[in-house]
Amino acid sequence: MKLYFHAMRLHLKSLLEYKASFVFGLFSQVFVFFSYYFIILALFNKFDNIKGFTLYEVLLTFAIIQFGFSVNEIFARGIDQFDDLIVDGSFDRLLIRPQPIILQVLCTQIAWIRISRTVQAIIVLVIALVNLDIAWSIEKVLVLILMLLSSIAIFFGIFLLMASYCFVTVKGLEVRNVFTDGGKHMAQYPIGIFRKGFIFIFTYIIPYAFVNYYPILYFLGKSDNKFYMLSPIIVLLYLIIPFYAFKRGVKKYASTGS
Repeated sequence: MKLYFHAMRLHLKSLLEYKASFVFGLFSQVFVFFSYYFIILALFNKFDNIKGFTLYEVLLTFAIIQFGFSVNEIFARGIDQFDDLIVDGSFDRLLIRPQPIILQVLCTQIAWIRISRTVQAIIVLVIALVNLDIAWSIEKVLVLILMLLSSIAIFFGIFLLMASYCFVTVKGLEVRNVFTDGGKHMAQYPIGIFRKGFIFIFTYIIPYAFVNYYPILYFLGKSDNKFYMLSPIIVLLYLIIPFYAFKRGVKKYASTGS
């Protein structure tokens, strides 16, 4: 971890060499995030609820999923752009260094410029929680923490899984956006509002529903099912698949010769 913290400092230092660019980049990320936020506000300007979910309940699901995605956009950017390492031959150099491969990949890119999205997600989360009538308890605090952790875990898992197929395709395919950006836009709303086919895909194939749908039903008092409270743990177990796929990919890797 000492290596990773050192890489974080170096990436931040390099960004601050161009302060104006860094500031403008932060502001651009602010506007991108609030475009999503205002779409939800505009939607609820016409409707009181969506299948029983009010504005602040939807903002809660929105904030949780955006928090996890933005954290990965900052700290797992190297994995998200893993195909670049394969194409230019940089991955070959990582293999001969006496450090864990995933850690080295994480160190290659840290997108501090997207930290504004994380801050904004936390602000929206606080706004939603303040305006919701939550009967707070230790269990409710636990489920909120699990939702935030599982949100980080699911996007990290997807990024790692998408990186794994680069060992086969070399260049990353745009199909990954279906599960990252596309999945994020769907999961920022309660999954239960969609058709059954989408619910099946985003529950049993990519388990977004266990991040901020089933646990939120328990958190908001819409269900007293204890399984819903602990369902984010399923997302943590889901990480086994991406880690295994990546490990297999490394073993089968043959240099592109770049």
